[in-house]
Amino acid sequence: MLTQLILDTYIDNIIQIMTPYGTGTGFLIDDLIITNSHVVGGLREVVISAKKIKRTVASVIYDDPDYDLAFIHLEHPFSAKNPLKLASKNVEDGDIAIAVGHPYGLNYTSTEGIVSRAARLQGNLEYIQIDAAINPGNSGGPLLNTEGEVVGINTFIIQNSNNLGFALPFYYIQEALEAFKKLGVENVLKCPSCKNLIEEKDIHNDYCASCGIKLAIAKSRRKGYKPTGATKLIEEILESLDVDVTLARRSQATWFVESGSARVEINYYENGIIIGDTKLCAIPQNNIEKLYDFLLAENQKFSYLQFSINENNIYLSYLIVDSSLTQKEGRIAFEKLLKYSDQYDDVLINQFDAIKLRRDDEE
Repeated sequence: MLTQLILDTYIDNIIQIMTPYGTGTGFLIDDLIITNSHVVGGLREVVISAKKIKRTVASVIYDDPDYDLAFIHLEHPFSAKNPLKLASKNVEDGDIAIAVGHPYGLNYTSTEGIVSRAARLQGNLEYIQIDAAINPGNSGGPLLNTEGEVVGINTFIIQNSNNLGFALPFYYIQEALEAFKKLGVENVLKCPSCKNLIEEKDIHNDYCASCGIKLAIAKSRRKGYKPTGATKLIEEILESLDVDVTLARRSQATWFVESGSARVEINYYENGIIIGDTKLCAIPQNNIEKLYDFLLAENQKFSYLQFSINENNIYLSYLIVDSSLTQKEGRIAFEKLLKYSDQYDDVLINQFDAIKLRRDDEE
């Protein structure tokens, strides 16, 4: 199969995974999402989305730092038209391999390369060395052969190298799946020391119930992600407006909030500036003067908010420094931003022929 045909055939199985620490990729095998342990970041819950899966919170039910594998429970399983399957035989040097994932958040990207070494020993594990371009965000995605079978999971790259990528072979995935399913329970951790599978409920004070070693992954899952400072205040304000902050969170300092047909983006910068803004639409070729007059007149009426134009895009924004943000004032401002963002994109498009913008998730 050609690379693009393989992507088109199996695209429904490719999952984007988001945490406060970054984004990665996963893929469906049967009723589980397979990904890397480092992608889920030691959390019990992550946010997932796919072509046929609306952005939702999902539970990490198996975490294995030893193989760098994690399994995510899909609460509402669906049957992909062309389900992915693990390969039945190993790759060989020189085989064509196709890496699929979401590098740098660029959804559904596939790159083709050659298996440089079918079994490269790194530590105690064998990896498939490939020259297909893989980047941050590709981690956890499938490495496919020309038949569309999963021969491995894209796991790491060597920094500052020219396309030196490594995928954990399928037989490690198969071994982990069989051991997990044989146990027949969820919320299982694999001890990197004794290699036993431990039910999370049997772990006390973060120590392995079999060998007694301290489990960093158990501590991470117990603590979870807890925002602090201005980040915590921003999320408290959003929660007071009935925003699901887990779904809205794109990183520890970025949130996307859907408001009708508009999307409000909130960013907290290292210099202490907090900006909430919405890219509403693009200026039209005609009636520009009338549009400008309207925006200036509306700015005179606003409190908290302001229209601006960057290049040819119209924004509605709220800006404040973290030291000035309060629960009361922040709630008023964000409530206005959510309300007016939804209203004004329609007004500008319908009354002034402004151009509706497309978003990546609408492609």
